[in-house]
Amino acid sequence: MKRLLIRAIAGLWALSTPMAAIAADYPTRPVRVIVGLSAGSGVDVMARVVGQKLSEAMGQPFLIENRPGAGSNIATQYAATAAPDGYTLFIATVANAINATLYAKLQFDVLRDFSPIILAGTAANLLVVNPALPVQSVQEFIKLAKEKPGSLTMGSSGNGTAVQMAGEMFQRQADIKVVPVPYKGGPEATTGLLGGQIDSLFVITSTALTHINSGRVRALAVTSRTRTAVLPNVPTLNESGLAGFEAVTWFGFTAPTGTPREVVDRLNAELNKVLAMPDVKEKLALQGIDVGGGTPDQFGAYMRAEFPKWGTLVKESGTKIIE
Repeated sequence: MKRLLIRAIAGLWALSTPMAAIAADYPTRPVRVIVGLSAGSGVDVMARVVGQKLSEAMGQPFLIENRPGAGSNIATQYAATAAPDGYTLFIATVANAINATLYAKLQFDVLRDFSPIILAGTAANLLVVNPALPVQSVQEFIKLAKEKPGSLTMGSSGNGTAVQMAGEMFQRQADIKVVPVPYKGGPEATTGLLGGQIDSLFVITSTALTHINSGRVRALAVTSRTRTAVLPNVPTLNESGLAGFEAVTWFGFTAPTGTPREVVDRLNAELNKVLAMPDVKEKLALQGIDVGGGTPDQFGAYMRAEFPKWGTLVKESGTKIIE
């Protein structure tokens, strides 16, 4: 009811104001960008780098507001009820696509309640192993797992996370089973790998870069369709024999449904300019992020493909989460 009332009021405002004038004048006050993860995460860094450039280009502050918790559901719920006037934006991520099936009682529908603006970027996940494990490639890992069923362990940063689901996808496509070792989060799982408590781990690229460069972990493959710029010598899982494999962390700007299309298009145009800036690409590359771009419709199509893809995997893998 609250969501409908807010949108009805915003709709009356929009009808009383010429759309061209709305877009030309926008923004006339600060814009909030809601992020469902903590400060310092890759998504947060992206939002801050891009938000600063938007502030400079559009003449108003773009303020990053972190609302972590419940796998980003707290932030999503909050943003879904915001006025659709262009002054509250939301960073949608792959977590939203997973959560749509993982959680049974969500009070929002991301595909219904948000208008896509732009795919801001993607970050490949990595399959990494402890150097003591006698494998140098994905195929050697799969061979060892099949020769010694139940002997290999794989950590995870929690059920339903993008990296945990990447591990589920990998096992299903490779037709292997490893022993799952759950941790409270990514840092704890990485510590377990470094200490030899687990053999393998799917991990966000930025988390593992330092350890890969120091030789403390071995990267076997990336989960994107193409190699990532930050680790050009690491093959993809697709190249390593798992045809079509893709499990990236993605994130993009959205606005509550009902936001004037002219405002969405204005933001899209400015964001495309920002994402093409060399210094933005360089800063995001340090986080393992490959910049995105494109039209709102392209991002919308991307999201509509991602939701059933992850939903099917959640169901087939039997992944559960305690609500």
